Amino acid sequence: MSFFAVALAVALVLIVARVYFKLRAAARNRVASWDAQLIDRLRARGYVPFNDYPVDFFIALPDEAACQRVRARLEPEFSVDIKPMQEAAEFPLSLHATKTMRLILPDMQALSARMSALAVEFQGRYDGWAA
Repeated sequence: MSFFAVALAVALVLIVARVYFKLRAAARNRVASWDAQLIDRLRARGYVPFNDYPVDFFIALPDEAACQRVRARLEPEFSVDIKPMQEAAEFPLSLHATKTMRLILPDMQALSARMSALAVEFQGRYDGWAA
């Protein structure tokens, strides 16, 4: 193999790695910015950052077994209920977890990351939060 071919292969690997890491960072920033935008909208409506509010987190899951395993991870820190979703073939169940807390951006980002990881682990989808 010639020097040129090796250099080209190394350059290609570096380019692919850079694109991969940039896309991962962009995905994290999209979630982080969504949390920030929602908190900004709530504060504009009069929510005070140092008051406690009930915050609802939503995870769509594929089956009852996944719901029960996620529930076991979240209780007793969260109050959890599970409801069927109308016309949802891929994720027929919605897990709704509620926790009373302050609307502080780093806390909300950490909880969004935690809920996203749980959803991925149990083949579901994190649908966000509301206060």
